[in-house]
Amino acid sequence: MKIIAFFNNKGGVGKTSLVYHLSWIYADLGLNVVAADLDPQANLSTIFLEEDRLEELWPDSRHPDTLLGVIQPILKGTGDIAPPHLEDVESNGRSVGLLVGDLGLSAFEGRLSDAWFRCTAADEAAFRAISAFYRALLAAARSREAELVLVDVGPNLGAINRAAIIAAHHVVIPLAPDLFSLQGLRNLGPTFRTWRKEWAERLGKNPNPELELPGPEMQPAGYVVMQHAVRLDRPVKSYARWMERIPTEYRQALMDAKAEEGMRVEDDPDCLASLKHYPSLMPMAMEARKPIFLLRPADGAIGSHAAAVRDCYQDFAKLARRIAERCGVAVPSAGGAPGL
Repeated sequence: MKIIAFFNNKGGVGKTSLVYHLSWIYADLGLNVVAADLDPQANLSTIFLEEDRLEELWPDSRHPDTLLGVIQPILKGTGDIAPPHLEDVESNGRSVGLLVGDLGLSAFEGRLSDAWFRCTAADEAAFRAISAFYRALLAAARSREAELVLVDVGPNLGAINRAAIIAAHHVVIPLAPDLFSLQGLRNLGPTFRTWRKEWAERLGKNPNPELELPGPEMQPAGYVVMQHAVRLDRPVKSYARWMERIPTEYRQALMDAKAEEGMRVEDDPDCLASLKHYPSLMPMAMEARKPIFLLRPADGAIGSHAAAVRDCYQDFAKLARRIAERCGVAVPSAGGAPGL
């Protein structure tokens, strides 16, 4: 089982939509998938679930069936994590297990920040807090016999995201071809290396060898260029100059290595995909509450829209297999026919 986090400390790059669509494409390709919403804004949960269901999951008092309910005993100092509830979401005969997010998760930030320092003093309670997300993800995956857990995290470098990223085996970086994403890369690389180094040091101080803890892995799996405008199958000029700089910036910031001179996104082995934007299909998908590539004629996907749906499916299937290859996940060779 692999845990893959999707992270960029710049918001608005399409990260949550990417996790949502990849969850469904992996399910369509025959894998058991858990989608985990570790962002306190809970945007992934709002994409997956109807508002009425969210209202049931987020009542005024306790939230036992969300991620907040899982970590509540640690947050209150009354015990360890509770068994996670997985919401079974279905679309076109496919199913994804959702670990539902919660706006109340932000209350965990201070506890995690304090626990990070207390780990250096071999405090078992601190290790239980820092590893809460990891152990919740493991329990969720085991309950579903999942091969893959896809994790959506918020756009910041705070304590919640540190615990979420430490829990991941691999990290995929969604990027927009603009100055802000490049600046985000410059922040991410040194931060990742610091987190990995400091967690490795803390692991040696764990007082309970029976406590399941993540290793100091969190390896960058590559980047995905998102939502670029295309004209005649080429990025428009305003984006092209930023795309030209991505391979060098990624290699230097994330890999701490020197990039090859003149490396292009198209030839960069760390570029997992350069995804087109489908502005005409997104409103249709939101109305139907399903991923773009599972839209059917009954949803309005006819004519040129139907062709775009097929193209979108192929784009995401190719990306899914590429990520799986980089992360050591076996994907069935057969299956994966668009639901049209």
